[in-house]
Amino acid sequence: MIRKNTPRRVVAARSVLVVFGCLAVAGCESAQTQSQLLASNDYRLRHPIVVTEEPETLDLPIGRSTRRLIGPIEGTITSFAADSRQYGDGSVEILVPSGGANEAAVHSVTPEIRRAIERGGVSRSRISTRTYSVQDPGADAPIRLAYNRMQATAGECGDWPKNIGGGIGANTDYENFGCATQSNLAAMVDNPSDLLTPRASTPADQARQAVVIEAYRKGEVTASDYKEGVGAQVADQ
Repeated sequence: MIRKNTPRRVVAARSVLVVFGCLAVAGCESAQTQSQLLASNDYRLRHPIVVTEEPETLDLPIGRSTRRLIGPIEGTITSFAADSRQYGDGSVEILVPSGGANEAAVHSVTPEIRRAIERGGVSRSRISTRTYSVQDPGADAPIRLAYNRMQATAGECGDWPKNIGGGIGANTDYENFGCATQSNLAAMVDNPSDLLTPRASTPADQARQAVVIEAYRKGEVTASDYKEGVGAQVADQ
């Protein structure tokens, strides 16, 4: 009797193993499908922040009767040149219009523009000049200053390819979800290269370090004194 029942028990055990195996595979496939669904709906992947090198420009309106720069414009040019050293490679290109009604005025103020750029910290060898043609000979074309700058962007927002109310039950985000957040983050970053790699640590303050070590040797308090100022206390009411 034992020999006759043994094969049935073995067959039953194998059937149970097959059932549990199918359930395990189905569970893995379901988890994998869910992971793929979450990845495809991740707003960071749908609206990635891209760091590129784009030209930063400044247009200077020059009237046909202009023969010298006005004070505020010189300050603007100097500030633009300083930004080129901080955010770019420290070089500035001057694009001079050719064929416009203000061509004589443009040639008069170009040397002053170069001097204003030099006051911004850009060396003379890093300033280049080239011309661009003006289609309308009666127009007063501007002088354009330009330098290449690292910029971060998440692309344009406002993409609504389908009705956001039509995906009820799918548990997925709509196409435009997260675009504004990514765009704002890209705009707020002072140095877009920080999104690619962290900055190196700055050197320690040797003078402050010597003061702290000396206080430690004397057994004095090494921490800075903190005093509550006006507005630091929480009101009772």
